[in-house]
Amino acid sequence: MLTNKIFILGAGAIGSYFGSQLSKVTDVTLIARKDHVDAILKNGLQVSGEINETYRLHASEELDYIPSNSAVIITTKTHDLEDALKSLSPYKHDLTIVLLQNGHGNEELVRSILGSETKVVRGLVNTGVNFLAPGKIEVVLSNPTVIEDSSAGRVLGSLFSSCGLKVNLSDDIRTEIWRKLALNCVINPLTALFRVPNREVAVETLRGVISDIVDECINVAAAEGVFLDQGMAEYVYDLTAQYGNFSSMCQDIVKGKRTEIEFLNGRVSELGRRYGISTPVNDTLSALVRYLEGQR
Repeated sequence: MLTNKIFILGAGAIGSYFGSQLSKVTDVTLIARKDHVDAILKNGLQVSGEINETYRLHASEELDYIPSNSAVIITTKTHDLEDALKSLSPYKHDLTIVLLQNGHGNEELVRSILGSETKVVRGLVNTGVNFLAPGKIEVVLSNPTVIEDSSAGRVLGSLFSSCGLKVNLSDDIRTEIWRKLALNCVINPLTALFRVPNREVAVETLRGVISDIVDECINVAAAEGVFLDQGMAEYVYDLTAQYGNFSSMCQDIVKGKRTEIEFLNGRVSELGRRYGISTPVNDTLSALVRYLEGQR
């Protein structure tokens, strides 16, 4: 696994960051939008913030061919995952899929499209990165990436560590997914609504709202058999205050793009309905973000 080549599918801010670091130790190709690809091929990938360096690496608009014994790291928006997976179908028997995405239930979608035997590694990104312009990103805060503790996950973790990326292996990835989902359900919609950096929503006036969002996540997670700590709201509040970047949802709203609301707060609402659990705050935030999407 991961000995031949790595492709990063959907290389925006996060994908470009991981690609830049992995390119120090292995062969990486970024699959990204044309303007980003053109800028990288012309001037390199310029990384600023906690890292100040220009990286020369491969970049392409399309994934034309994947050699055997390779890995695809998927950093697309969650609503693009299905199309991304269908493009990988010809290579599914000799491929490792690494999911570095927001959302809940992503692994199940991979296996439903590529087959139950597909090697899948789930990772949760806790690093804050801004997309400044084509070919330019800014690393605001680099926290460890959480990777499931499996045989494939340990190999991936070792690769990440070898290039300086921080890694925490988890033997309870389902709980970690819900912890990250609760954080995203706070940061993403609030920053999108107010159009501010993440840390600016960690204020006393919003503490009660944050607590209500997280409490609903705790209740729905419990129905799924995942039990989050009752101090989760305080954890989310404190962690939010660390991030000075603009959330992906905020950037999407500013740029007039579709957001991941259906896979974050909308997912909590969907599961709440399934289990008969009331989720009025997540319902409201979902509706407000959908309204903003409708103004595109």
